[in-house]
Amino acid sequence: MAENGPTGPRLGHEEGRPNPFLTGASKARVIGVSSGKGGVGKSSVTVNLAIALAAAGFTVGLVDADVYGFSVPAMLGVDAAPEMVNGSVVPPVAHGVRVMSMGFFVDDDQPVIWRGPMLHKALEQFLVDVDWGDPDFLLIDMPPGTGDVALSMSQYLPASEVYVVTTPQLAATRVAQRSAYMARKLNLPLRGVIENMSWFSVPDGTRYEIFGSGGGAQLAKELRVPLLGQVPLVPAIREGGDSGCPVVVTAPSSEAAGAFKAIAQRIIDLGRARVFRQELRIT
Repeated sequence: MAENGPTGPRLGHEEGRPNPFLTGASKARVIGVSSGKGGVGKSSVTVNLAIALAAAGFTVGLVDADVYGFSVPAMLGVDAAPEMVNGSVVPPVAHGVRVMSMGFFVDDDQPVIWRGPMLHKALEQFLVDVDWGDPDFLLIDMPPGTGDVALSMSQYLPASEVYVVTTPQLAATRVAQRSAYMARKLNLPLRGVIENMSWFSVPDGTRYEIFGSGGGAQLAKELRVPLLGQVPLVPAIREGGDSGCPVVVTAPSSEAAGAFKAIAQRIIDLGRARVFRQELRIT
């Protein structure tokens, strides 16, 4: 649990160094991008949204909190290690986005074999020991499911806004729903649904809904949040992730890039979430 120290709230493992995202010292909107399971393109969505927000003129940080399955450095084409300056970690910058990931500290082919407390500690250090400046947005690429990182976010980032990524497939939306309900149980504001891999278009313009249709809209309706947008299934998204040059950078006028930019604008237009805490209620 956090406790008070001479410089502000302490975190469980740190000796009095304040968490700027907990003390209110930062203006950042914290955007948690989650999914119920892997394979729905959550990291691709997070990376392209971060770049779209940066291109819109905002200062943006990105935390790769998917410690077991880190992929953000490769997707952003980052090969420079973080630097230490005056006792703080300075994150690398790619496409206008500051990024921090476990991928900077272990070899790409090495598994991370940790229990929950170590995950908790890693997220804490990514927030406290890294010099993020004062970003407008801090995006968190969360691991799939309803595990330890989501619990840590509720403690260290209690004003995090949660956005759920799903495919149109009914089975995927059912799993994504669990992630959304966990956010609500942790009092994290659930802001919207993003549907990925919505359709595949052939050169003549015909759309094929490979994973079905309507799943994102149905999930948003059940959760009583907006469907922020639909992202098509196109090779350029996969190619951009493999090459380190995401589609928002390589093909900014494409349908896929336009979808990411539109979703980023919807997030901007939603504004900061109002957080209601049971313990703050006046009785």
